[in-house]
Amino acid sequence: MSTNPSSNPQNDEDEIDLLELAKTVWKKRRQVFSITLVFMLIGLAVALLSPKEFTASSTFIPQTSESGKGGGSLGGLASLAGINLGGMSGGSEIPPALYPKFVSSVQFRKALLNAPINVEGMNETVTYSKYYEEVAQPGLLANIKKYTLGLPGVIIKAIKGKQEDTLVQTEEGDLIKLNEEEVEHFKRLDGQLSVAPNEKEGFVSLSFVMPEPLMAAQMAKYAQELLQNEVIAYKISNAREQLNFTEERFAEKKAEFDQIQAQLANFRDRNQNISSATAMNQMERLEAEYNFAFNIYTELAKQLEQAKLQVSKDTPIFSVIQPVTIPTEKSAPKRPLILVIFTILGIIISLAYIFGSEFLRGVKEQWKEG
Repeated sequence: MSTNPSSNPQNDEDEIDLLELAKTVWKKRRQVFSITLVFMLIGLAVALLSPKEFTASSTFIPQTSESGKGGGSLGGLASLAGINLGGMSGGSEIPPALYPKFVSSVQFRKALLNAPINVEGMNETVTYSKYYEEVAQPGLLANIKKYTLGLPGVIIKAIKGKQEDTLVQTEEGDLIKLNEEEVEHFKRLDGQLSVAPNEKEGFVSLSFVMPEPLMAAQMAKYAQELLQNEVIAYKISNAREQLNFTEERFAEKKAEFDQIQAQLANFRDRNQNISSATAMNQMERLEAEYNFAFNIYTELAKQLEQAKLQVSKDTPIFSVIQPVTIPTEKSAPKRPLILVIFTILGIIISLAYIFGSEFLRGVKEQWKEG
């Protein structure tokens, strides 16, 4: 019977190494316990001092009529009025994946700063920006973080003084000035507002995080309505421009038609008993102008109704699956999870400290022997 001696020494060395590591941890168990306990106390302090947060959310589905169907029942009604919707092509659909782009725009976030909210203990509503500038007070943990980890930034900010306004370019290419307070609000909004599109199912989920449940629900509702209005305005922009152009041309041609109609009626009233060739020629000319103006006026009236139908056809309708409700339970902080994370972190750091110390001690001993 043959054996494989080449594998046994390696296994013995691995077992010896593991036993040595276990013995080292057991010898240094007090250090492991002390470091872990310190991290547990830090985690407990963080869990208790972290401010409460409440999350309000909603889910909705954008729906628009299909352009290829000619407006459905609207197409049948329009055909009775002599309007052909077959050639009308609605704008392309806005996929849910683009909704976060609307939320991240400068105009959208500036509008959110003016959202009215009710604060507990205050009779009057305040805007989002005013709440964080005048009402909200940073907690103890935020102050500790500010004057420890964030101390270099505080010093640099104090040396530089008040920063100049920031120029930000919008999607349309316009430049908007943002002051220092608005920039800070925008950074906070990035962590509070979340829009998660589901491209496969076609729905959009929106959530907002605030220190109080009513405030969270109000901001989520305001953000949802603002987002839907932005999407509607973008979706019908082409149709709205066409409608405005048609309305202007229709008003011009209507004024011309009314003027020619009045001239023809006045001429007929003054020449009822006159049958001269000159008068007949002038009447025929006025009637020709009247018929021409009437045809243009009628055609523009049809185009105007067609443009109005197109605006209605392109306007998205949002079906709300889950409306915004006032949250009853806080979403953060998750105190047990924080405590577990800090405990695990303490164990890892304590083991790393012990093994690192043993490794450095071995290196020093080898260096002395050499």
